[in-house]
Amino acid sequence: MAAFVDRVTVHVAAGNGAHGVSSVHREKFKPLGGPDGGNGGDGGDVVLEVDPNVHTLLDFHHSPHQKAANGKQAAGDYKNGGRGEDRVLRVPPGTVVTIDGEQVADLMGAGTRVVIAHGGKGGLGNAALANSRRKAPGFALLGEPGEAVDVVLELKSIADVGLVGYPSAGKSSLVAAMSAARPKIADYPFTTLVPQLGVVRAGDVTYTMADVPGLIPGASTGKGLGLQFLRHVERCAVLVHVVDMATMEPGRDPESDIDALEHELREYGGDELDLVGRLKIAVLNKIDVPDARELVDLVRTTLEQRGLQVFPISVATHEGLDALGFALAREVEQYRASLPEVEPVRITLTPRAVDDGGFTVEPDPRTDGWLVRGKRPERWIRQTDFSNDEAVGYLADRLNRLGVEEGLAKAGAVPGDAITVGDVTFDWEPTLPAGTLTVEETAGLGGRGTDVRLETNTRPRAEDRLAAKKARRLPHELADEDGWIDTRLLEDDADR
Repeated sequence: MAAFVDRVTVHVAAGNGAHGVSSVHREKFKPLGGPDGGNGGDGGDVVLEVDPNVHTLLDFHHSPHQKAANGKQAAGDYKNGGRGEDRVLRVPPGTVVTIDGEQVADLMGAGTRVVIAHGGKGGLGNAALANSRRKAPGFALLGEPGEAVDVVLELKSIADVGLVGYPSAGKSSLVAAMSAARPKIADYPFTTLVPQLGVVRAGDVTYTMADVPGLIPGASTGKGLGLQFLRHVERCAVLVHVVDMATMEPGRDPESDIDALEHELREYGGDELDLVGRLKIAVLNKIDVPDARELVDLVRTTLEQRGLQVFPISVATHEGLDALGFALAREVEQYRASLPEVEPVRITLTPRAVDDGGFTVEPDPRTDGWLVRGKRPERWIRQTDFSNDEAVGYLADRLNRLGVEEGLAKAGAVPGDAITVGDVTFDWEPTLPAGTLTVEETAGLGGRGTDVRLETNTRPRAEDRLAAKKARRLPHELADEDGWIDTRLLEDDADR
């Protein structure tokens, strides 16, 4: 079973927004209590957060599908739904986030967070949609679906010093000898299958050292471990050649090994990364082996002429490790001093142009009609319940207030053209009333945004109730002994 994963594809989905509620307040003696539907809760976001205690992407290898919670449902009596819980994915420092082939984030620093999928907005209830024109809406807005994306997470180890070299050159042994790290060490090639990091202290300088798995000719094209781990040298400030001075393989010598490694680094990084320019130190390992020390004297001059600092060492006897540790510390300090000061991130606010309506109108070759694009129109389409005529009318009001009908007319649209907004296509009828028209203009055209229950008042007035009460009592009070009623008394009573 894999214990280290440095590249993985994660299918993330944010939470859906809950629907708003259409409800009418019901209480004794209050037949027209008014709308009291609450708003649906927003869906949760999917968030990436850097955690220094995480060192691999293994968790996402086993669980590639991650979803945030949906928004909580609303209810009547003005009860709004709660927001869905965010899904926080903890990643190691140095994680690069790519969506659709575009790098969107490079996460470094403990606690750094980025939202990669936003939760859907909850729909408004009919209580929030009520106004002086629309006193009792019989509809509510739907919640929006959350974003769903496929995210590629790629880990690039953050280390100050990177050790590169052929398999079995002694890189893992060097990390174990100079730090408290304990990588796997054996006498066969490709013992190290994952990058190993160790912390080294030399005087007052503390730096990290990474053991990159063995590279061989052709690694830049994927041969051996190849591209699988070459990415881990991109962030290293200093690269160190670890050369095996005791190799018995035919055709290999220290200079040819260095030439082969430089070629692979040049092919992988190109001029942009300039990985070869970071190769400043050559470590000649295993000088405790017979004949290896004599070979050092033969190649030292040649390597120094190439601009490399040469350090003969023996990991087995710890010979030369102190000098190497301080030399690496000087290079790391020099690199850190050359870095520019980190400036605070400036927030830039770009106001929208006065003539920018937030949408565009363009011909639609699929329907021979028109296509309306824009964040707000497309969101309104998702929020509309098309089974409710009043909700559809409210959508038409919103689009008209935004200027969509005017934009369609300027573009050349005529009544009956197919208009596509988001995933919905409908026939354009510009004569429909809109919220910008007056009540008199909308009268007789459907009464959009009104409630006939409030316009038709059938409740009797106080005077009418009093007259009805007298009408019920008079026949009993004015009748004689034989049951006859004198109509003159009724007239006199009416006069009074």
